[in-house]
Amino acid sequence: MSQFTDPPPSANSPPTTSARKRLMLMARPRATKANALAALLATLLGFAVATQVRQNQSLGLESLRQSELVNILDNATLLSSRLDQNVRELQVTRDQLVSGSTSGAAAVKAAQERLDALGILAGTARAHGPGVRMTITDSSGKVTAPVLLDAIQELRDAGAEAIQVNNVRIVANSYFSQGASGVEIDGKSVLEPYTIAAIGDPTTMSSAMEIPGGLSENVRQLGATIKIAQEKELTVGALRPLSSPRYARPVPPSTPTTP
Repeated sequence: MSQFTDPPPSANSPPTTSARKRLMLMARPRATKANALAALLATLLGFAVATQVRQNQSLGLESLRQSELVNILDNATLLSSRLDQNVRELQVTRDQLVSGSTSGAAAVKAAQERLDALGILAGTARAHGPGVRMTITDSSGKVTAPVLLDAIQELRDAGAEAIQVNNVRIVANSYFSQGASGVEIDGKSVLEPYTIAAIGDPTTMSSAMEIPGGLSENVRQLGATIKIAQEKELTVGALRPLSSPRYARPVPPSTPTTP
């Protein structure tokens, strides 16, 4: 019985390639510029997304409302502007002191300006300048000490340099409490209507009070009324008595500082 076999491939015929090998060759990625660029963009996008997620988690901003986020952004912008202005002023003073071109006059002027600034911050000196005057009328007694404290904090964030509520000067260690007769500031009773005088940039402070979710909106939700007037010349005349620290003492210049 005869058998049929395939004829042997001739030397001149091309080598055969299996279908699987051809598929593997077709599916193999090619190192082209387009593929390399796409891989780079995908890597950068993934890194940016991961970084943004970590920042949001660390700041705890994912649970805040839109109005609260807007308030935080505006306050950060205002604070940055004030710090930049302070840096420029200090650089000018430093250059004058280093040059000594005024034969000590610059040092005396800087010392006096520093003394005046400390007097305003401590509440031992009267202050005047542009600012805002806010009047909160609350016949129902809904405006409590925390609400007035929020008003002071928002004014400070907006750049207020001197503040008084009715006849009480507000300083760094001022405290607000709810007493039997109503709101008390530094142990003094403060009755409505609450008149808050604040010296600073009028436009910035009045805008900050009207931010959604800010002071004005909260006061109106309590059923009280608030009026904000911008003034070119405002006087903060309430004074605080100068008191010496009971325990703190200045460190001598020769004493090494310790953390």
